[in-house]
Amino acid sequence: MPIPGNLLTTAMAVMPHTDIGRALEVALSLDIPFWPQLPNYSYYEDMYVQAAEHFPGILLDVEKRSLRFSLEKFVEELEATMARFDEPAYFDISATYSQVYHRFLAMDLSDRPAIRGQLEGPISFGFNILDQDERPILFDDTVRPFMMEFMAKRINAQLDRLKQINPNAFMFVDEPGLQFLFSALSGYDDQKAKTDLDAFFAMIQRPRGIHLCGNPDWDFLLNRDLDILSMDIYTNARVFSSYAKSIRRFLEKGGVIVWGIVPTNFEPFEKENIESLSTQLDHVFQTLARNGIDRELLLAKSLLSPATCCLVNPDKEKTVEKAFQMIQKLSLYLIDNWLK
Repeated sequence: MPIPGNLLTTAMAVMPHTDIGRALEVALSLDIPFWPQLPNYSYYEDMYVQAAEHFPGILLDVEKRSLRFSLEKFVEELEATMARFDEPAYFDISATYSQVYHRFLAMDLSDRPAIRGQLEGPISFGFNILDQDERPILFDDTVRPFMMEFMAKRINAQLDRLKQINPNAFMFVDEPGLQFLFSALSGYDDQKAKTDLDAFFAMIQRPRGIHLCGNPDWDFLLNRDLDILSMDIYTNARVFSSYAKSIRRFLEKGGVIVWGIVPTNFEPFEKENIESLSTQLDHVFQTLARNGIDRELLLAKSLLSPATCCLVNPDKEKTVEKAFQMIQKLSLYLIDNWLK
């Protein structure tokens, strides 16, 4: 089934809450709910830690909130991991690594237009996890190919579980690290990433796509084989709008864009309202229309979300919850004014 559009709402998963029930309640307030990732509740609920479950060579210290990698340990554990490579349940997220996920799976969400899951992607995981020499494991030509296949199996296992409770489930591959590919200092360039990501997505079931809040090379992303792209348009409107040719091709292939338009940081949120945010998004849509993108197609292939995750507000979860409320109000306003 195609991913819904028509200005319905969803959000990225990382939330500042320490109460699982409240976080789920807020996530369920959107049209397309998801299971929240709550690193302030437990280090196990951190997105990198969840992706690391069963990855050979991982050194996890929950008390110190430390996640590292040992090549020696990787070699020792690889054979045992490969022996279970054909067991989908082995690659799913356990209750230890996410109580939230398993609470979500127990819910009746069959009446929703879709539901969504997520897992940290291999590029960002590989950038963030350092080995015994303080080197990102993404740069290791032995570890990297294994990591790509391992993460693909994890995403497929989760998507299978989610489709059991709603056949329209889809996955975000969270890739904040992609914006660093285009730095000469990264040690891993866009050509290597193109080859790896194309092979990676070829191993992943559909529907699936990428979420990130940064500002990468949008041509690079829009030309990958994705079903959905989730991004922060509140910050990146001018830059992203300049890629109209690639955006049009992405939409005409059936791709969906999640427009992150409501800020979740305290100061910018306090400056905005329904009128100002709708005006900002309309400017983007008008720019794309002037560059040959059919507005009806654009609306049909658009979802709305908060602009970013935020764990650092002085009011903790309050502004984030207000942003979730705002995105729902904005969706209803735009549906009334743009679709009817």
